[in-house]
Amino acid sequence: MSFTSIPILDLASASDPAKKPEFLRELRHALMEVGFLYLKNVGISDELFQRVITLGKGFFDIPEEEKMKIEMKNANSFLGYSRLSAEITAGEIDHREQIDLSTEHPIPKPGSPLYHNLLSPNQWPAEESLPGFRETYTEYMNRMGKISVSFTSLIAEAIELPSNAFNKFFDEDQQHKLKIVKYPDLQELGKGDEKQGQGVGPHKDSMLSSYLLQATQHRGLQVQNIRGEWIDCPPIAGTLVVAIGQGLEALTQGVCVSTTHRVLSPAAGTGARFSIPFFQGVKLDAEFEDLETVGVGKVPQSVREQRRQVLEANGGHIDDVEFTFRRGGVAKTLGEATLRNRVKSHPDVGERWYPDILASIREEQAQAEQKAAPAPIEVPVVAAAVEAH
Repeated sequence: MSFTSIPILDLASASDPAKKPEFLRELRHALMEVGFLYLKNVGISDELFQRVITLGKGFFDIPEEEKMKIEMKNANSFLGYSRLSAEITAGEIDHREQIDLSTEHPIPKPGSPLYHNLLSPNQWPAEESLPGFRETYTEYMNRMGKISVSFTSLIAEAIELPSNAFNKFFDEDQQHKLKIVKYPDLQELGKGDEKQGQGVGPHKDSMLSSYLLQATQHRGLQVQNIRGEWIDCPPIAGTLVVAIGQGLEALTQGVCVSTTHRVLSPAAGTGARFSIPFFQGVKLDAEFEDLETVGVGKVPQSVREQRRQVLEANGGHIDDVEFTFRRGGVAKTLGEATLRNRVKSHPDVGERWYPDILASIREEQAQAEQKAAPAPIEVPVVAAAVEAH
């Protein structure tokens, strides 16, 4: 039966030998049948969570000119501030305002691959504009980086792989990313008469896993089950929402499922929704040949059979959201594919820093439109793999 709610797992149980087997069983269920889960007792204090939330909301209250000093298109790293409605998902404009951050890296050395531009210093707001912001978010990203890598080892155990099966795809100084996102309500967007608006269009996350801190009590995040129904994923105090990415699905031969999800704009008069998703990174130099042929090794047949039975019981449907991890395309490495995805999502940055890549993407899109033009029925928009919640 297709899922109708999101399971809640207690990470503390993974540290208790008596409780760990049941935790791994529950985790396997979430990985195979849902692709989403709530995680509680992750090892971060309420005090740090509250600082992250308070300063995250506070970022949007600093003067506009201070935010524009760190606008994303000022740098070639796709890190920095994005004004309202500056990003595109599933061919439609997303109604959100945000700042993109990552664990700190120095400017790439001369001669590095172009996609190493993604491994660059953050654009931080001035300390006097928002005291403590940089320190708090540096601490939070570093803590979440360790938690995400540790949790990935539990994912490996849950599907009967060695606990270190994914380690080869992490750099020693692995980059992880984070967004702080504000979704204005429909009234603020001038759409007060509409019942529903796109905060983020339908998509799947592109890497291994993401960890969402829902900073307000708004509903809005929805997950699509196999029957095509949208299931609410409301805020639950003391939890992070974990989403499985397409990278994990690829590396586990489809055993771990990456699930389509979206964010609806808050209803008119309910105020802005704030969310803070953290995205676990993967080595950008990883080659698709290795990712898709060697990967993390063969998942045991008994586990793959269990996943097959899940699909069979639910109609065997696998949706067609655009897949980031694919050989035979323009990109040969994960970094190249990631850079192209970022240019596609942020064409204003592409125009300034990567005009050749943007031109290539637009040519591909034009060719796809030409092929679709004679069709007698409307061709649905394919949702891209992106980073958003």
